[in-house]
Amino acid sequence: MDIDVDLIRRDLAQLVSIDSVGGSEGEVMAQRWSAATLQGLRLDVDLWRIDLDEMRADPDYPGEEVEREEAWGCVGVSGEGTPALVLNGHLDVVPSGDPESWTGADPWHLHEDDGVWFGRGVCDMKGGVVAIIAAARAVADAGVELVRPFAVHTVIGEEDGGVGTFATLRRGHTGDACLIAEPTAHQVVAANAGSLTFRVEVPGHSTHGSMRPTGTSAIDVFEAVHRAMRELEARRNTAPPEPFTGVPWPISVGILRAGEWASTVPDLVVAEGRHGVMPGESFTEAKAAFEQAVRHADHLFLRENPAVVTWPGGHFAAGALPGSHPFIGEVSDALGTSPEVVGAPYGSDLRLYQAAGIPTVQYGPGDIQHAHAVDEQVSIHDVVTAAEAYARLILTRCT
Repeated sequence: MDIDVDLIRRDLAQLVSIDSVGGSEGEVMAQRWSAATLQGLRLDVDLWRIDLDEMRADPDYPGEEVEREEAWGCVGVSGEGTPALVLNGHLDVVPSGDPESWTGADPWHLHEDDGVWFGRGVCDMKGGVVAIIAAARAVADAGVELVRPFAVHTVIGEEDGGVGTFATLRRGHTGDACLIAEPTAHQVVAANAGSLTFRVEVPGHSTHGSMRPTGTSAIDVFEAVHRAMRELEARRNTAPPEPFTGVPWPISVGILRAGEWASTVPDLVVAEGRHGVMPGESFTEAKAAFEQAVRHADHLFLRENPAVVTWPGGHFAAGALPGSHPFIGEVSDALGTSPEVVGAPYGSDLRLYQAAGIPTVQYGPGDIQHAHAVDEQVSIHDVVTAAEAYARLILTRCT
């Protein structure tokens, strides 16, 4: 089946031009674009407004890290019955940062140079979404009669917890197997670590900067807390199980705030970041390990003035598909190669499908190192190769 690169370029240019940062009106616009595009491919489309209050009241609700007043789900199905294959992709993106730091192009305008596409979201993961659409288009244009249907799930909110996929599954959209088109650098991701967002308030005792020895700088206290985090990270990553390697459940501080005046010893440091969750570990257990490490940080001031740990934002559980599962082999056959099967240190919607009993892997164009980055990029060849593999996988499972 032929994959039309020009139509992929057109679709990606349109999607990149939609500033679909999580919680913005762009999330809604991107889902409307998806619904119209899938209808154009003659799929049966379900476009619905997600009842956020209902989702947030669910005991398994995965959390959100942005303010969101409106959210939409979108699913396209090729026929009647339970889909033999679900192809999933998220349309929300992270902010672009300073546009002036991007090389030669507006981050919300698709830029092409030497076989590479640039723009916010091209890697994570609008490139994967347009590859899914290209595969569905190729199957439709080929006039292949499918014995069983396939489904396309486009979702929002993946970057901050997964409310889009959570709502899609709650609506009853399911399937026998799922492939998520996240960027995987030519590997098949069969397992994800989980993650939690932490907030640590580290106290100090303020005084005039000229009298520093009479106060206690919260920055000095935080240094002890940060060392405790590093020690915890080292202990937890000593011997990760297959298919994980390296540091699959890191602890990272992403936001640090301290002080209100240059000549005042600060009495508070607020640190926010992510804490990796191991497979088989509950959120309660993961939180307890982190809180214990912070509680026992080696600083005299903390004995009478403990740091306060809270857990705002998304809750990403770990998820895994056994390496012997036949769906991994089907994906490898569709690729026509023998890709390495790995575990990823980041969270994704994989764990939501796995929790729903749907065997799930990730394979998609691009490399995670370019996700969330300035000059985010994806190889045109990678997008086309992924589209071809998705089309073959549809034929394998649905004919």
